[in-house]
Amino acid sequence: MNDTKRMMLVIGSAAMLLAAIVPGPGGAQETAMQTMIYDPGQLKPVDSVLKVKVGDPAPSFSLPALTGETISLAQYRGSRNVVISFVPAAWTPVCSDQWPGYNIVRDVFEQHDAILLGITVDNLPTLHAWTRQMGELWFPVLSDFWPHGEAAQRFGVLRTDGTAERALFIIDKAGIIRFITVSDINRRPDLKDIVEALQAIE
Repeated sequence: MNDTKRMMLVIGSAAMLLAAIVPGPGGAQETAMQTMIYDPGQLKPVDSVLKVKVGDPAPSFSLPALTGETISLAQYRGSRNVVISFVPAAWTPVCSDQWPGYNIVRDVFEQHDAILLGITVDNLPTLHAWTRQMGELWFPVLSDFWPHGEAAQRFGVLRTDGTAERALFIIDKAGIIRFITVSDINRRPDLKDIVEALQAIE
């Protein structure tokens, strides 16, 4: 079995596992996490205009992380590929199962010398409470709260309501954007898109 087929098998298994561990609403399986989730209803799929394109240098940013440190994109230059996951807001349905899904495929990122950075426009106390309820995440979670949505704005994924799009950017070790997807905000992006983009960098 070649590497691509093995990766697709891992992703398929991860998707099934994620579906099993994230129960649907209502009934005896309803979790404490789900009772805290705010459902904004169906939203406009995309509500922003990108300011960057594949082949551009990635906009710089330095943001506070839950760990207490400040993380900048520049610190990974020359050493790691970077996957940036912008999500709209804490305590919302799709966001609350998108990031735990990346825990299941951590090895995929590591095999491609990639670090994942999770970014929302929420403040640190909100992100602290949300991620503690969600469960431990292996990747840094960053707050783009103040100046509000500045990093999202630089990439062109800040929505008119002040939240971020559900967007993924993959940046190579030279700091160049190699992949962009701005998803329907109501849907979780497909993991295989990340894997295929990381493979293409190599």
